[in-house]
Amino acid sequence: MSLGEFELIHRCFQRATPKGVVAVGIGDDCAVLQPTPGCQWLVSTDMLVEGRHFLSTVEPDRLGHKALAVNLSDLAACGATPKAFFLALALPRADAAWCDAFAQGLFALADAHGIVLAGGDTTAGPLNVSVTVMGEVPTGQALLRSGARVGDEVWVSGSLGDARLALEVFRGRLALPGEAFAQVRRAMECPQPRVALGLALRRLATSAIDVSDGFLGDLGHVLKSSNVGATIRADALPRSALLAAQSTGVQRLCTLTGGDDYELVFTAPSQDHAAVVALGQSLGVRLTAVGQIDPEPGLRLTDAQGRLFDSGLQSFDHFKSP
Repeated sequence: MSLGEFELIHRCFQRATPKGVVAVGIGDDCAVLQPTPGCQWLVSTDMLVEGRHFLSTVEPDRLGHKALAVNLSDLAACGATPKAFFLALALPRADAAWCDAFAQGLFALADAHGIVLAGGDTTAGPLNVSVTVMGEVPTGQALLRSGARVGDEVWVSGSLGDARLALEVFRGRLALPGEAFAQVRRAMECPQPRVALGLALRRLATSAIDVSDGFLGDLGHVLKSSNVGATIRADALPRSALLAAQSTGVQRLCTLTGGDDYELVFTAPSQDHAAVVALGQSLGVRLTAVGQIDPEPGLRLTDAQGRLFDSGLQSFDHFKSP
């Protein structure tokens, strides 16, 4: 069944808005938001384009999940509490079953993080999903890319590289058996934003960023913003058992530049090492120290024997990467 524009909004996206940050939600020309006294808004937008950010084979509920997850990950990187989001959706055809499943995946994640859909737009066109999220932090407490300090340790949450491993299988460059492929495909299509970790890091981390375009590039943004450098133990980057079973070259490709991981990379004072470990244990999140911040600019990689090497790899760039 095909839907009209307003049928689509009413059927799939209009819900009762709980009292809170959204004073007036879907149904007016603008949403009316009420900030919490003593807090600052944090706002981020991410666009997902078919063929560039996701494959045509992705299930709609997973696409709905990922569209919001990648935005929640930005809030997590800044230590923000999710509050409201806006959805702009272009569809080749407003198919009721597809839209119902997309909305189910979207709202399941929204409800899990207490974030409310406050408005947006729908139109006909090539499949394109754009989400804008809004979150709050107490004034002056946002985690930024610019706070890394010489001597800080560099940490990574979870594991890196499975999403890129799935992409390599889709591209026909690697092969994995059924359940193994399903595992890395879930990592690619259903990332889990580290919101709770981001909130907890406000009292420990000096800087943070989420891994969307690849570890090398994303950490590079922190180093540039903070005017520092780093030495990273490349083979210490956390990875799944599936990825660890691959060749060293594949492991480094996926962990260093894979992207689409939506884990957090953050820096924290070395004297707080035990506190960071304890935080990971309390949240049930794997946290791995992988290097340190240096005064000398640039990002240096060492192998398992401590030798410097040049990976020759570059992270994803929307206008340069294939």
